[in-house]
Amino acid sequence: MKKNLLFLLLLSAGRLVAQTGVETYPVDPASIEQAGVPKGEILKFVFENSKIFPGTSREISIYVPAQYKETKPACVYVNQDGIQWKAPVVFDNLIAKNEMPITIGVFITPGKVLSQNTDGALDRFNRSFEYDGLGDNYARFLLEEVFPFVETKKTTDGRAIRLSKNGNDRAIGGSSSGAVCAFTVAWERPEEFSRVFSAIGTYVGLRGADRYDMLIRKYEPKPIRIFLQDGSNDLNIYAGDWWKANETMERALIFAGYDVAHAWGEGAHNGQHGTAVFPEAMRWLWRDYPKPVTIGKTKNPFLNDILFENEGWELVGENYGFTEGTAVNAKGEVFFQDIPNSKTYKIDVNGKLELHLADSKNASGTTFSATNEMLTAAGVWSQHPIHQVHRYKSSKEYEVLATETPGNDLVISFKGNVYVTSPDGREGSSKLFLIKPTGERSVVDEGLKFANGVCLSPDQTQLYVTESTSHWVWVYQIQADGTLANKQRYGWLHVRDQDENAWSDGLKCDREGRIYVTSLSGIQVMDQLGRVNAIIPVPKTKGQVSNLCFGGPDFDVLYISCHDKVYKRKVKVKGANNFEKPIKPSNPRL
Repeated sequence: MKKNLLFLLLLSAGRLVAQTGVETYPVDPASIEQAGVPKGEILKFVFENSKIFPGTSREISIYVPAQYKETKPACVYVNQDGIQWKAPVVFDNLIAKNEMPITIGVFITPGKVLSQNTDGALDRFNRSFEYDGLGDNYARFLLEEVFPFVETKKTTDGRAIRLSKNGNDRAIGGSSSGAVCAFTVAWERPEEFSRVFSAIGTYVGLRGADRYDMLIRKYEPKPIRIFLQDGSNDLNIYAGDWWKANETMERALIFAGYDVAHAWGEGAHNGQHGTAVFPEAMRWLWRDYPKPVTIGKTKNPFLNDILFENEGWELVGENYGFTEGTAVNAKGEVFFQDIPNSKTYKIDVNGKLELHLADSKNASGTTFSATNEMLTAAGVWSQHPIHQVHRYKSSKEYEVLATETPGNDLVISFKGNVYVTSPDGREGSSKLFLIKPTGERSVVDEGLKFANGVCLSPDQTQLYVTESTSHWVWVYQIQADGTLANKQRYGWLHVRDQDENAWSDGLKCDREGRIYVTSLSGIQVMDQLGRVNAIIPVPKTKGQVSNLCFGGPDFDVLYISCHDKVYKRKVKVKGANNFEKPIKPSNPRL
């Protein structure tokens, strides 16, 4: 009741803005120095050795609470734009009353590239680049550079500074662009940062943060708790409406099942309201600590139809050169290629992993026919390409189905028509081959920028092809003779901020007609109309997810190849198999 009353008082006070133009807020006792409360110390340093933001110089202030003991790593709060919110005083008081854990504050100013010109030239101000952009640069900056730097320091009485490496022990906050930066860090690395304070957040069209409300709705939820603050007199300029953007963020977070609270008022684009609510935000973010921040339940029907709660990715195998070509046979056995090492592996229905082909001819694509024969596209990525399609009757016996066919991926229909993608680094030079059951081979399309993955719709009337160097998935209508017609840009994919394209690769369909596309953003799931309804993140690896298939006896285990690793995950849906009779899915929702 006391906390709810504080929110009502803050909102009531914010209404004075419209009448008087002056913002007045009640002062939380935690924002005032209290007699007898142990005071932490603040250490100040300059950091100039960033490799992620080269040439920059910035100040780093470290708050160390009086209660900190070097024998136990402390929780961490990171704040952009240096010390704000009267944070050291607030921390002193909240820690003393056990309303937040013993926490070391790391307050960082944005970087500047200092001018080398003696004639008074301006420094380069890096704030918008570092704060407003999406992607993991700033998260990496904290984890790889700032935290190690902080841990080289000691308090004035000689205590070593040790920061917890548990994401549940880390919070991050900021105002305006600094708030967007805080959310981005947690969004990119939820396993490293789980609590976010966002004041007058700049979720507008400066460097792409206006996409967050849409991405939040589509992505599988992440373990993040967030407190939002904004006022209705915030900015409304060329980049967007800050107030409406923050409201939209809140609605998206609620839709996606996040643990979110807010303090709305009528303030302007300044730190006054944020300072007033900061103590309560800290209490709320750290409530029930050390209980972990949990993942909520989304209202996205696509995600709920596909994923089980509390069912994550499980490692199947690792330490390969580069994994690709995941495919399943009629038994539910899963096969994948290790291209550089020219080997094919099999995962049986009991999960046992074994070598299937000791020499795969550097195969990349894999598919299975209605007669349970394995077909591979071989040699295109080797140093000595052979440009062949092979058909295996067993692991020891194969025949050359086609020569002079530089294939990357392939699929065979129930009728026996084989479609092979042939990417080419030159723009518009990719080809799509058709190999008929008679052995006749022809080029049925060319001109895509980088034709890569290929699969059939469940009813085998449509052919989907990924174009890696764009954000499109293309669709073709399959004619009675196996040729293609009515080519069209079809699936619109999301592109990460740091990339120039989606780099879509392998793709497969489930029996309801959903299309699962591997990309730099994870697995993007499209409906039958080519709209991405959901995005499933994949485990962090050195490279992206390259391909996928539905394996197991019931074809309800999603297998993915991720650079040097292979993972699996139990799902609610079942894969549509090209070696089975075509399935007609239900009509799409228009």
